[in-house]
Formats: sequence, C-alpha cells, structure tokens
Amino acid sequence: MAMRWGILGCGDVCEVKSGPGFQKAQGSELVAVMRRSADLAQDFAKRHRVPRWYSNAEDLINDEEVDIVYIATPPGSHLELARTVAAASKPAYVEKPMARNADECREMMRLFDKKNLPLFVAYYRRSLPRFQKVAELLPRLGRLKRASYTFTRCPLTDLDPLPWRLEAELSGGGLFMDMGCHALDLLDHLVGPLQNVEGAAANGGGLYEVEDTVSMSWTWDGGIEGAANFEFSASANRDEFVFEGENGSLSAACFDVSPIVLRLNEEEESVDAPNPSHVHQPMIQAIVNELAGTGSSPSTGESALRTNIVLDQVLEKYYGGRSDEFWKRTWPNGG
Repeated sequence: MAMRWGILGCGDVCEVKSGPGFQKAQGSELVAVMRRSADLAQDFAKRHRVPRWYSNAEDLINDEEVDIVYIATPPGSHLELARTVAAASKPAYVEKPMARNADECREMMRLFDKKNLPLFVAYYRRSLPRFQKVAELLPRLGRLKRASYTFTRCPLTDLDPLPWRLEAELSGGGLFMDMGCHALDLLDHLVGPLQNVEGAAANGGGLYEVEDTVSMSWTWDGGIEGAANFEFSASANRDEFVFEGENGSLSAACFDVSPIVLRLNEEEESVDAPNPSHVHQPMIQAIVNELAGTGSSPSTGESALRTNIVLDQVLEKYYGGRSDEFWKRTWPNGG
C-alpha cells in the first residue's frame, strides 16, 4: 500500500521542488493539500490532480486517509503544527530550518519521541546524487585538513512587503537561517557534527532588521578546521564549498549546479552532477523506504537539531539570546 501524504502549506516550494516528488516516488501518493486560502488550495489540488484540499490545518491532519504530513509552512508555525500532527499519531516531514531556535526543535522531538513517531526534516540535499558524489570523492583527498564555505548574494530589491524570510517571528532570523542552514547541514553530513563553534552576525546593508552578514569558524574531530562566511548585501554572487586534504582539494557549489572540481597532484577533474527535476524526490523516497522498513532517511529531527544549535550559537549575540521569544523584543546588537 502506498504511503499517503498530506501537505500543509502548498505554496511555491511545492509547485516543482517537492509536490510532484510525493506523486513520483515509488510507494508514495499525495492525497491532500492545505492552504489558508481556499481558492489557492483548490487551484493547487486541481492542477496537480490531488484528490482533496483543505483551508484548515487540523482538517488535513485528521484526515483518516493521510498517513504522514509534510509541514511546508514558515518555521514560525512548525512547532504548533508539529504538536497537532504528533497528537494525531502521525509522522511528519518538516521544512528546514526545523524551527526558529533549538529549543523549539527539542520540544518537537520530545512530542514525537513520546509517541514513538518518526520526525524527518527537509534537508533534502543529503539525498541528492550531487552530494552523494561529493561524499564519494572526498576520501580521495586523503586526510582532511580543513573545509570552508562562502556564500554571497547581491541585496534583495523587492522588500515591500517584507518577505517572510526576513521577519524573525516567521523565520527565526534572516537569509542565513533560510539558506545558510542548508550549507551547515551538508557540512554536518559530509564531515561530521560541528564543534567549538564561534561566530558573529551583523547587518551591514541596513535594508531590514535581521542579520545580513555572518562569519563563523569551528572544528571537527581530528583537528580539522572549518570556516564559513555569508553575506546577503554583497556586490557579487558566490557559492562555494572548498575541502582541502593532504592530497588536494575539492570545490562544489551548494545551491548552483556547476561542476564539482577535484584537484589532485596538479591535475584537475571536473564532474557534472545535475539535480533531478524535483529536488525533494530522493529524500521523499528515503522517507517512504524507512517507513516501509526497506531503508533509512539521512535527515532526522536529531540531525536537524544539530544545525539549529549551530545557528543559535552564531546568532546568540546579535539577538541578545536565542532561548526565548527573541522576535518579540528589541535586539541589542541587531537592526
């Protein structure tokens, strides 16, 4: 029997990235969608041939024909919706970042652990063939010495109204939360949990109140060094991981699909690794396989919590704390 999915928040990310993947993965079926606008929910369902649509989250969650719920709303609502899903004794697949801060993640994990329910998080890059190839190539570097990531983007120009990703109450921070989390999660996946994390955030562009610049460093077991820089008010775009080992280096983009470049003994090898049409589909397949007892998902609540902890460590000073409802007050080092 196919695993029957319901989606909470069938917005833009569900049009191509995720939605069709629920229908195309083996042993998977998309049976219901929900959006607060009934017209938009109905339109999505009609265009994607989904049998049922709702404008109320609880109605979808309590639909007896929905086996697992994909929470595709902004992070500010993840905990509340996850609480309702857990109360209905159903597994959940939650968009990244898992929540606004690590404490909300811990509460989500507690709710699902109490019911002995699986909790998955949409760090889908862990399942993409592109990064499986990176993992395959990394051992050729020999002993890893250091790894870094640089991400710069020109400033956003359409800020009226302010996108939800730049409202801390909805997102938990700025674009570092929304995009940087993917890079940090991949580093956790490819090398291991980040340790001894230090960092600072700032707002150099002054276009909004949340952070737009982050510099950070950390270590891994074995003395491996790590560093990353994120700037969302830069003059040019850049997106690059660099892994350096005793035999050479490997560079790859996180968001772009440019070739992976392996440099060994002064020789350079370029590897094309395009993404599938629906980037969530490999992760969806991994989740379906785990629930069917034939595989396992590489992204769980536990692994996603580690990334939220790192995000909090870096943003702690900017927001004057991350373990409370920081979005409700003035930030001593923000704005």
